[in-house]
Amino acid sequence: MKQVGCVFTFAFLLLSLRTVAEDAPLTLEKSIALPGVEGRIDHMALDSAGERLFVAALGNDSVEVLDLKEGKHLKSLRGMKEAQGLGWAENKLFVACGGDGAIHVFDGQTFAERKAIQLGDDADNLRYNAMTRQIYVGYGRGAIAIVDPAKETVTGEIKVSGHPESFEVDRAGKRIFVNVPSKHVEVLDAEQKTRVADWKLSEAGSNFPMALDESSKRLFAGCRSPARILVLDTESGKTVAALDGPGDVDDVFFAPDKKRIYSSGGDGLVFIHTQLDADHYELKVKFPTAAGARTSLLSPDETKLYVAVPHRGAQQAEVRIYFINPE
Repeated sequence: MKQVGCVFTFAFLLLSLRTVAEDAPLTLEKSIALPGVEGRIDHMALDSAGERLFVAALGNDSVEVLDLKEGKHLKSLRGMKEAQGLGWAENKLFVACGGDGAIHVFDGQTFAERKAIQLGDDADNLRYNAMTRQIYVGYGRGAIAIVDPAKETVTGEIKVSGHPESFEVDRAGKRIFVNVPSKHVEVLDAEQKTRVADWKLSEAGSNFPMALDESSKRLFAGCRSPARILVLDTESGKTVAALDGPGDVDDVFFAPDKKRIYSSGGDGLVFIHTQLDADHYELKVKFPTAAGARTSLLSPDETKLYVAVPHRGAQQAEVRIYFINPE
């Protein structure tokens, strides 16, 4: 009788653990080590067709190439002076480096460097617009460079009032929303290459990451002082909501199908908010990851969240791949 009771208890415990795992918004699928990587990790980029992930290891002066299918580290691209922004386009990898102010272009198969496009200083965030087939790169004391990825040449630039951090380009490539961390967001006309609006932020500052919900005409600005995700109307610039966010927030993503906001911060948490409507949001969970793991990337199909973990003490440098569970 005692043996039957133990079996029942063990079965109940397994069922309970399975239920908890199924109810959790994220499930750790696998971790891929970043051997020898030290220091701060900046942005990531995805080659969906080739099942490869690229990691800008800024403090290591390298870009790490991961094979997602096999779950292993493939290659380190060395000599990247403060690699920051990454983009995958035209079967090529584009790396914006803050140390030399250049965009380094690599062949997508051999990873031989094809060209270095010199911008100036502090080449930083990088975005590829698939509709316009243009790359946009923030750099220097205040500019967004426009690059033709096929010709690997700069075709224009737009001035902003300070160093641009994260920015978002609408699908049509007409408007660009730029975080300038001194408590404002600037709006650029990409076609006319002019600045058309300047939205002051009164609720929070140190606004670094950003995401865009075009269907609801909402912009999400991640702020560090204090830790907030500000929701702005993209027509008026008005702040319609101020949400709690992770400390030292560095990435924010909006999942249009799931109607969720994912934000990651250096305090080792991922905040997940559900969009109830354009002006109202509900905090679903504060999900623990690892200390310093402020860099993340949401897969285009909204099924995976990649989180970069830096080396700290016994904690190795790695990328954790979380499966996003359906509600």
